Amino acid sequence: MEQIYTIPVGEAFDEVGQKPECGCPFCVLYRRLQNDEIDIILGASMMEPDIRMKTNEQGFCLTHYNIMLRRKRMLGMGLMLESHLAEVEKKIEGPTLLGNKVQASVAALGKLESDCYVCSRIDRNLSAMIATAVYLFESDLDFPKRFAGAPYFCLPHYSRMMEYASKKMSKRAFRDFYDVAHGIESKYVKSLQGDVSWFCKKFDYRYDEEPWYNAKDSVYRSIKFLSGDPGVDD
Repeated sequence: MEQIYTIPVGEAFDEVGQKPECGCPFCVLYRRLQNDEIDIILGASMMEPDIRMKTNEQGFCLTHYNIMLRRKRMLGMGLMLESHLAEVEKKIEGPTLLGNKVQASVAALGKLESDCYVCSRIDRNLSAMIATAVYLFESDLDFPKRFAGAPYFCLPHYSRMMEYASKKMSKRAFRDFYDVAHGIESKYVKSLQGDVSWFCKKFDYRYDEEPWYNAKDSVYRSIKFLSGDPGVDD
């Protein structure tokens, strides 16, 4: 396990433990990774040949194009798009070698549609951070308490974490890990269900005079729980 991830993982769990409104610790890590990657790609590194080659080949998803646009570094984006469009043109035209150019072109464009340089970088690092959290739970005596302080895990990251842990942890360690993680998740989803139900009741005139309690933002919190919270660019 790479030690470089232990500090950011620990910091994310400490942050959500102190500020539950920050949500899923892996979403916190995702947002940090996303911000760092956008800063890097719009900085001097955009002209580095190895990075430029990858961005030419992969391009970016709409979410990350929009984040980059909000940074207003238009010359850098123009330069990346100029060379990326040249690669796209090649895919549209198909290979020069003999064969079914139409099928090859469609396959290449289909792959491009689901690709993003920033997403792939984030995914690789986040996978290592999820693995680090699982490793620390089993090997660091202090970490299980910090882990237990998480308010919840968003559903995508919870599923990903549990799948990894079930394969990599010893059976005994996984039982302990599952009890804590499942307890956090079960408690939160029941609380969220109650808040959403109350939110819906508040639209009935019979509940008009009743307080909102914790339900006003329950729709937004439900979406963050179900889909993750990648955040927005400041």
